[in-house]
Amino acid sequence: MSIKIDQALCSGCGVCIELCPEVFAWDSDGRAIVLKQESETCNIEEISDQCPTEAINL
Repeated sequence: MSIKIDQALCSGCGVCIELCPEVFAWDSDGRAIVLKQESETCNIEEISDQCPTEAINL
């Protein structure tokens, strides 16, 4: 699985970061970035589904 965030769609709401800070973090513009491509503790598909702007692509 490859996780990507469409920066044009990301609103900076922080849902992904709140749910899985080991994978997602803030960039200098206040938008989410991907720190790593997998997680043993988070369900990335569920987090993607919860993104209000559908900016997370798997």
